[in-house]
Amino acid sequence: MKLTKEFWLVCIILIIAGFFRFYHLTTLPPGLYPDEAMNGNNALEALRAGNYKVFYPENNGREGLFMNIQALSLKAFGVREPWALRFPSPVFGLLTVLGIYFLGKKLFSARVGLLASFFAATSVWHIMFSRIGFRAIMAPFFLTWALYLFLEALERSRNNSQPIPLRGIPHGGTTHNLRPYIYAALAGIMFGLGFYSYIAYRVSPLIFLLFVPFFYRDKAFWKVAGVFVAVAFFAALPIGLYYLHNPADFMGRTTQVSVFSSPTALRDLGTNILKTIGMFFYRGDGNWRHNVGGAPELLLPVAILFLAGIIISIRGTWREMREIRMSPRILSYLVLFAWFLLAFLPVVVSNEGIPHALRSILMIPPVMIFAGMGGVWAYLWLQKWLSPRWTHALSALFLASVITASYALYFDTWANNPNTQGAFAADQVALGRELNALGPGVPKYIVVDAGGVSVRGIPMPTQTVMFMTDTFLPVGQQEQNIHYVLPGHENEIPAGAQIFHIR
Repeated sequence: MKLTKEFWLVCIILIIAGFFRFYHLTTLPPGLYPDEAMNGNNALEALRAGNYKVFYPENNGREGLFMNIQALSLKAFGVREPWALRFPSPVFGLLTVLGIYFLGKKLFSARVGLLASFFAATSVWHIMFSRIGFRAIMAPFFLTWALYLFLEALERSRNNSQPIPLRGIPHGGTTHNLRPYIYAALAGIMFGLGFYSYIAYRVSPLIFLLFVPFFYRDKAFWKVAGVFVAVAFFAALPIGLYYLHNPADFMGRTTQVSVFSSPTALRDLGTNILKTIGMFFYRGDGNWRHNVGGAPELLLPVAILFLAGIIISIRGTWREMREIRMSPRILSYLVLFAWFLLAFLPVVVSNEGIPHALRSILMIPPVMIFAGMGGVWAYLWLQKWLSPRWTHALSALFLASVITASYALYFDTWANNPNTQGAFAADQVALGRELNALGPGVPKYIVVDAGGVSVRGIPMPTQTVMFMTDTFLPVGQQEQNIHYVLPGHENEIPAGAQIFHIR
């Protein structure tokens, strides 16, 4: 098989993506945030008990798939270190970059797919969460691959030989092979598993409803859709049954942070919309755990291309609608807009930490595809005015500058800022290592002066030390001779014990 230029470009993009996600993973991010440590403690408990849960109710509740994968990662590496706990995240991040290439190519063109995946590979927004042990990194992965595989199944169901671009799907045709249904089943698995990822993912079924007006008369479509829905249903059934028996866990903190709980709900909603739009161009998330505090989520040239892609899509949609056509091209535009707007919705209806890069994570694939469209437009515009040599040279310079800027932003500016240490409780990791060095022969009492959600009677901030010392469970506390003391109980500490504080 002859390897094409496109194949090698995809390989280069994946190498770049892998570099940004795995380079210095053992030391960056520094420390271990208590939410990550909570995942790790649940993972270790599941690993030892062999009890892998669908849902872990502590810390406001979390879907269990990611913690169960983290348990396997900890087992595979055989070390209890932050990097081993985080290792699944860069894997999901890398595979998402590949999925964005395939989806961008399927919806529009190979050039759009390549540029979109490049922008995702170098996006500090996506890099940030590809290196943190949060389950949300799975959401864009599952939805990107589910949509791509569904489109692949749909195309193959309408053409018995080779798959064809979405924009050229013929109306009519049947198939007698199983390949479309295999793709539909794989899409269903991906889509169903997405419900174990992050609460914002729950808006995603609405995206697939867009296909109905385009193909509702097509029997092949309904066969593919039937397989997709059935498999997705069974893949998501365990978490669905859990929520059926535990309805309070379905909403989690959603009602607590909802904008509609505010006495000025409409004003707050408008403010949230403006702030969330502004995070692409002007001011992003101010939390150093999620972002380079307050920096826009997109580099300026990428933000400009993102805006250009939106304008191109609006014009293309309007042009198709004027001709009253339900064409595959308009479907591509509508799918992209629907994904972006539906992912936008859970962000703006919350009233906590806006703009919020983590809660916006499901927007990353459509944002990168929009930017890819803008990038292709800019490249074609340059071709009209410059020779091929200059067009290629300027394009290469632009791509290199994006790589350089992203590296400097993450590995220099963010990594070396003292706020980053605090955002990831680096001092608690240092305390955990200090406790381990003392050994079990020394009685160690930790006074927990910090507040936070209570987990089995002890405030959440303690989770980092618990993970580092393997003292989440009472048996571990006994083996390590580590005791957690709440304020007001200091008189219970025996004389001669080593005393530490978590504040």
